[in-house]
Amino acid sequence: MKNLHVAIAGATGAVGVEMIRTLEKRRFPVSRLTLLASSRSIGKRLLFHGEQIPVQELREDSFQDVDVALFSAGAGASKKFAPFAVQAGAVVVDNSSAFRMDGEVPLVIPEINGNDIRKNRGIVANPNCTTAIALMALHPLHKAFGVRRVFAASYQAVSGTGAQAIEELRTQVADTVAERPFSPKVYPHPIAFNVIPHVDVFLENGYTKEEMKMQNEGRRILHLPEFKASVTCVRVPVYRAHSVAINAEFERPVSIEEALEALRAAPGLKVVDDPANAQYPMPVNVAGRDDCEVGRVRLDCALENGLAFWVAGDQLLKGAALNAVQIAELL
Repeated sequence: MKNLHVAIAGATGAVGVEMIRTLEKRRFPVSRLTLLASSRSIGKRLLFHGEQIPVQELREDSFQDVDVALFSAGAGASKKFAPFAVQAGAVVVDNSSAFRMDGEVPLVIPEINGNDIRKNRGIVANPNCTTAIALMALHPLHKAFGVRRVFAASYQAVSGTGAQAIEELRTQVADTVAERPFSPKVYPHPIAFNVIPHVDVFLENGYTKEEMKMQNEGRRILHLPEFKASVTCVRVPVYRAHSVAINAEFERPVSIEEALEALRAAPGLKVVDDPANAQYPMPVNVAGRDDCEVGRVRLDCALENGLAFWVAGDQLLKGAALNAVQIAELL
């Protein structure tokens, strides 16, 4: 693989910083790294392989000679600037929702449908973080038994909202313990010592946009146009890493032995399933780690051919930065 000129749009955000770290950790062949962000970030410097790299303003002409552009600057910025990157000759890996449901843009989790990148016309989309973590565990079970539908509840860390949400949780914990009054700013309710069943905006069907992503994006990634997912997304007072409780119904009879065998063989997934010794996936254990973890695997007592399981993963890594860099490696 030749050394490449890589650009990161949204380099100063939480995912952008993880993209830099992931490129370095995985020794991606970077000949030159261009860091791009809004005008507010001009003058900042970020470390890459011991070198302090200045942040430049994201502009229409920022992609001269760029081979791969990793975007994590929000859907608006992706829609505006990604076409200019493609026009300049770069391949864009976009972490926003801008292109996920565009039939001309592959939506890819490399361990699941990596071959779809061959169809790209200059842009490849990263899936929603909760969807990515859930499908890492669901896909090997689908290959074994043929998934029909799932019921799921997510437990999503505040870092999925951004740095302000992390700070809000920290300050609210301190204020609550000290019995000081405070007013929520990032979320509509206190997040400290609370859970909020509200992630993203509500739709006419009563679900939120976040909740519908698992079905809509899952259909594209799994190549299952009839796949159904009923999901409730919940924000929890955890700093980093999402968890998802999943009840899945399959076309064929299931067994715990076959399920565990399929899960253990899946790349990017670690089975942590020893309830008798209190061993199961937890956000505190997957934060900062590349692999997702799955456990609490059991026969579903309410669904025919059903399995219940619990999966956790770092939404800034497999749910975003790591998945994007893996796509770039495939490209």
